[in-house]
Amino acid sequence: MHGCKILSQGGVDSSSLMTILDRYLAKEILKCLVIVLAVVLGLYVIVEFFNKADNFMEAGLPVSRLIRYLQLKLPLIIVQITPIGVLLAVLVALGLMNKNNEIIALKGGGGSVYFLLRAVLSIAVLLSIVLFFLSEIVVPITISKANRIWLAEVKNEPALLTRQKNIWIKQNRTIYFIKYFNPQNNSMSGVALNYFDDEFNLSKRVDASSALYKKGKWTFYDIMQQELNAETRTYDMQYYPQRTVKIDIQPEDLKRVFKKSEEMNIAELFSYIREVESEGYNATAFKVDLHARFALPVLTVIVCIIGIGIAVKRKGREGPSVSIALGALMAFLYWVLHSFCLSLGYGGLLPPFVAAWISNIIFSCYAVLNLINAE
Repeated sequence: MHGCKILSQGGVDSSSLMTILDRYLAKEILKCLVIVLAVVLGLYVIVEFFNKADNFMEAGLPVSRLIRYLQLKLPLIIVQITPIGVLLAVLVALGLMNKNNEIIALKGGGGSVYFLLRAVLSIAVLLSIVLFFLSEIVVPITISKANRIWLAEVKNEPALLTRQKNIWIKQNRTIYFIKYFNPQNNSMSGVALNYFDDEFNLSKRVDASSALYKKGKWTFYDIMQQELNAETRTYDMQYYPQRTVKIDIQPEDLKRVFKKSEEMNIAELFSYIREVESEGYNATAFKVDLHARFALPVLTVIVCIIGIGIAVKRKGREGPSVSIALGALMAFLYWVLHSFCLSLGYGGLLPPFVAAWISNIIFSCYAVLNLINAE
């Protein structure tokens, strides 16, 4: 590394060294990142292509439509894997520097591990900003289009449901209205079932304050039933506190109506949370996803600090392989913990902020302590 050679001659001040080091590390890390992303994305496309090929063929769609579907999913995959790609890229770049004794030369010339920190963090912050805007602007558009291809064209499930709340569904001579559906516990609120005869006259109406899907059945609560009396041509009314009602709607059918969090930008997600809560419904899952939207880009900075701590503590002769193995282990532990905490958040066992950020906080503490010990 040129910076270490010049430093060892004693002819370069710290600011010049920092500039050289910044450029060198930026080039090496970005080069490694491109390779890592290319490999991972290539593997994803191949696996997903063969997984989905039969579905597209059965739907009579050309290969070009499958390719388009995969293209639309790539931005989301890039957002999800980039933090791990950055960690591996930092470990490879610094591991090679360590193997070539360049980090030893840096320390011997009066440099510090914190020189590396500044250089790496500048890249991490830039990538975090890029990831944030990618997930905010590009991903909601592309993943919505991908989901529409999958549901409408592959699964042949046209959008019967057009809104996330106030859902209307028409099936044969029955029209269902659902004020709100909670996909977390498969429950409905404000349900109205309208049954029509052959001449499309209302023959029966069932109103319920709520309904819960459990063990393959819908149980309705606080029910008011109105049924047309054929003789008097008036409606007989009857109340039931609880009753099992057979309807041709499954929770999976209702889940299609929901714009997933990944299909909304932050403004839309925040607006939807306020709207749901203003009507007295539970928006916990969406709050968790909102906080997670901010937490993911920050992870890029955290993994860079972890990468520096791991790489510089390794002995030069070990090369980057041991560092990469440790980095992969750290990535695995992070995603296990993060997924577990998100699940607790969705279930209401952790506050949304804590569920989304606790993994980052824990790994930030580890990153800082590891970096201090590496100095």
